[in-house]
Amino acid sequence: MSAFSFARLMALLRKESIQILRDSMTLRIIILVPIIQLFLFGYAINADPKHLPAGLLSIEDSKYTRTIAAALNASGYYNLRVLRSEAEAEAGLARGELTFVIQMPPDFDRAVDRGESPGVLVDADATDPAAIGNAVAALAQVVADLNRDLPPIRRLQPQTPPFQFVVHARYNPEQLTVLNVVPGLICIVLMFSTLFVTTMAITKERERGTMENLLAMPVRPIEVMIAKIAPYVVIGYIQVILILVTASIVFGLPIRGSIPLLLAALGVFIACNLALGVTFSTVSANQMQAIQLAQFTLMPSFLLSGFMFPFRGMPLWAQWFGNVFPTTHAMRIVRGMLLKGAGWSEIAADVWPMALFAVVVIAFATLLYRETLD
Repeated sequence: MSAFSFARLMALLRKESIQILRDSMTLRIIILVPIIQLFLFGYAINADPKHLPAGLLSIEDSKYTRTIAAALNASGYYNLRVLRSEAEAEAGLARGELTFVIQMPPDFDRAVDRGESPGVLVDADATDPAAIGNAVAALAQVVADLNRDLPPIRRLQPQTPPFQFVVHARYNPEQLTVLNVVPGLICIVLMFSTLFVTTMAITKERERGTMENLLAMPVRPIEVMIAKIAPYVVIGYIQVILILVTASIVFGLPIRGSIPLLLAALGVFIACNLALGVTFSTVSANQMQAIQLAQFTLMPSFLLSGFMFPFRGMPLWAQWFGNVFPTTHAMRIVRGMLLKGAGWSEIAADVWPMALFAVVVIAFATLLYRETLD
């Protein structure tokens, strides 16, 4: 046999090409991954969020108050609505429904006309400092817009601003990025570890030849699903506790909410990832296909969750798509409970979508579970 044969090489290349073409799942992923990346980075990812939800608290409907509201909306960074009470404002900030609350002081018009330069309090949800940076910077233009509407006698004192915005960074007064990243990192670590481990659970047994023993046992598909998931729930909780303890000691991460409630909510998130991993493992013919499906899911789940890029900065269709993934809801729960001290009433709206996702995926995996090797 010669050292190298071009004919043999061509035969091997033809064989590998045929094998790749027969693997339809891999071909679909090869085509879809770059397209999804293109759309996500080209359209969905935006580091300059606009039209942030904001509430206006004002005792009186005055001329200057209307001017400020119009200027805030015209800036493109604020989507203003009138609030009825301070309780509504606090609830909106705690649930993440509001990013800003603008509180107008009483007798605001009179104070401006007298040249007293009154302060307008702006409560900002600073759990994600990057999301509010440009919106806060745009407040200076609002002051300039109001200055054009002042009486001529007031404009003779240009050295004194007509009023001041006093920004109060809530939940993260120093606007430290680490306090936004570390809580989100809990969700990302759980997503990577639990999803990948269970993704290879059934395919590994099928490739090793131990699947025959499992199929010969008098067990039901749902029993197999639960048995595959349960051990990794404990592993997921161990990871959560390690991250919380380390983050509290090293980074000074505040833990303002209930730890038992946080662990219960994260248990639902862990169940979602494990159920998804078992589903991929069930429908895949080998470990390579299972890993490809997991990677295909991880990318949009990671990018659209609000971990790296502000969630409010994404277009509406991307926000709807991001809300499908449990990671997005888990991110809000962890940040809300750790930084805001959110309770059940604030996180319930994010818990039930994760629970529904887990039930649907487990049912789907049970339906597709094959009790034979054929």
